[in-house]
Formats: sequence, C-alpha cells, structure tokens
Amino acid sequence: MGFRRKLFMSKDIYNLQPADNTFISSTKANISFHMRNCPDYRAIIENFDFNIESLQTIDDLSKIPPLPTSYLKNNSLLSKPYNKLLIKTTSSGTGGKKTLSGFDISSGLCGLFMVLRVFRFHKMLSLRRTNYIILGYQPDKSNQTAMAKALKAITLLAPPKKVEYALIVKNGEYQLNTEGLLNAIVKFGTQNRPVRIIGFPAYLKEFLNELRERDIELKLHKNSKIMLGGGWKALFSEEISKDELFRIANETLDIQRHNFKDHFSTAEHPINYVSCINNHFHVPVFSRVIIRDVRTLEPVPFGRPGLLNLITPLLSSVPYGSIMTDDIAVMKNGDECGCGIKSPYFELIGRVGLASIKTCTQAASEFLDRI
Repeated sequence: MGFRRKLFMSKDIYNLQPADNTFISSTKANISFHMRNCPDYRAIIENFDFNIESLQTIDDLSKIPPLPTSYLKNNSLLSKPYNKLLIKTTSSGTGGKKTLSGFDISSGLCGLFMVLRVFRFHKMLSLRRTNYIILGYQPDKSNQTAMAKALKAITLLAPPKKVEYALIVKNGEYQLNTEGLLNAIVKFGTQNRPVRIIGFPAYLKEFLNELRERDIELKLHKNSKIMLGGGWKALFSEEISKDELFRIANETLDIQRHNFKDHFSTAEHPINYVSCINNHFHVPVFSRVIIRDVRTLEPVPFGRPGLLNLITPLLSSVPYGSIMTDDIAVMKNGDECGCGIKSPYFELIGRVGLASIKTCTQAASEFLDRI
C-alpha cells in the first residue's frame, strides 16, 4: 500500500487537488485488500455490483457502497484478527452495540503521520510541559472506547505535567470529580505554565458555570488552549453556540479566541478534523467527504444538507473506507470561510433519530444528573 503511505505523508494537508490521483489509487488498493481479507465485506461489495475499476476520478468515490455506522454496531467486519491489532478501540454506543475498530502497525504509522501534520498545522504541538484538564474519562482498562483513548492520546501533543480528569475511577466505576477539577484549575492559574482543557462542550459549559457560581476568574498562561470534541446529545436543550461558549471561557479563564479548537473524528473514521479560526472543519488530503440525500442517498451539491459520508483509505485492519454516519451536515466551498484554507469544509447540523441514539457523550452527560 505504497500509495497510502505517500498520501499520509503529504505535507500540504489542505491542498486536495494535487493529491487526488494518489487518493484514488490508495482507495482502490485499500478496497481490494479488504475484499481479499474480509469475505463479508466482499459479499457486500459484490451485492451492490460495484466495480473497483470504476474509480477513476474523485467524483467516482460516491460509487463506493458506504457502510452505515448503525450496521457496524451490529456486525463485525475485520480484515485482520482483532486480538492481533496494535491498538484496539470500540465506538461509544451503549446497550452492547459497539463498533469494533483499531489499528494494525501500518495503519498506526499512517495515522501517526496524519496526527503530526494536522496538529502541527493547527499549532497544537509543543515541547513545553503542560497542565491538562480533561473533561472526560480517566483511562481505565475497562474502557476501550475510541473517545477515552483519544483523550489520553491528546496529552501527547504537549508533554503533560499534571492531568486532572472530570470522570475518575473509584471502586470500579466512574464518578464525577468536580472538586478535583476546581482545585486543579485554581492551582494551574498560579503557575507560569500553559493549560489545555480538552473534552465535551457540555462539560466545558458545566465547568465554566461552576467557576462563575463560585466567583472564580483566572488569567491562565497566554499559550493555554481549549480543544472540544463531540456534541451535546442528552443535553441538547442546554446547547449554546461555540462562539458563546468561547466568549464565556475567555471571560472566565482569559484564553484567547485563536487558542480555541473544535475537533471531529469517529471510531469508524479516525481522521482528525480540527477547526480553523472560523470554527469550520476543512477536509484534509487524508479523506474526502460526500453529503448524501437523506431519502435517495444520492450526492447533493454544496450548500444542501444531507447525511455525512466519510471516506479514507487509512485503515487496513477493518474495511471502513466509506462510512455513512447518522450526522446531518452541509458542505461549503473553502473560499466561503475566509480563514485562508482553500479546501471544502463541512458544518454539522444535527443527527437523525436523536431519540434512539445513545453515544459516549450522552452516557457521560448522565453523570451530570447526579450532582
């Protein structure tokens, strides 16, 4: 899979057109590999009468049969033995319905190249030791979700000095760590060291509300950052705009607007989408994004909302090259953003079947009800 390695070593990560041919070649090689090594995936491809040689241009990517995330929660598709994967993850669904995913060695190396390039571009890499507030799960062997592992891995972007988690393990179960978070952030505010706050937006809002109720205002180090990921889910009625959330954080913690980042990724599609200064998710060379009509599943033009279809040749461990999420999104031309990045970007609008969807953010938010 030399084309894949070349793609994921791309340096100009938002210049899509020069990488189009490499993306097509690596996608064809990826699909061929999975058809040889995953009989169930091969059966799916053949059932849709998909011809791999029909992939000639970027527009042809819509011909690949996308796998719905809901299907993957009920059906395991593996191209390599799960117990032999370098990194094993699951999606964060509850009720026993979780997608198995993970990285073999070659996928992991390509993923590492991607992480370094994406986060360096967005100025998230640092050699300075940093304090962390993680608004999510403390790592534990009982928690194999991609989100929990991602929260741990993100502390590697800047070496951690002290890490405090919102949800810590006590007596074999997760418990909310409100006092620990408050004590930590106050202590961090007295140190001449950057602070990074990572996690769910609903948790950030609750954290900021708690600080304001206790009349705590801090002036954190000028290089302190906030990075959010995930949605509001069960707390959707309390959702506020990211701009409003960032404004409150600036007033309370004195973190500057250019140091706020939003992040999007999924267990089934572990590509890092990091927001630009205007809070838009531009598409990097490592993936392509299609918006499909909710009823016909046909691709729709820019500016029209539909189902979010994510495509990447990253994983050789599982055949997740084309994934259909339950997110509703809209694609726009990169020039409309104004941040200087020219690649198209997508905006998340909502999700289908909200009442029946229960993901990690929703499960985590249940802890808030215990306060």
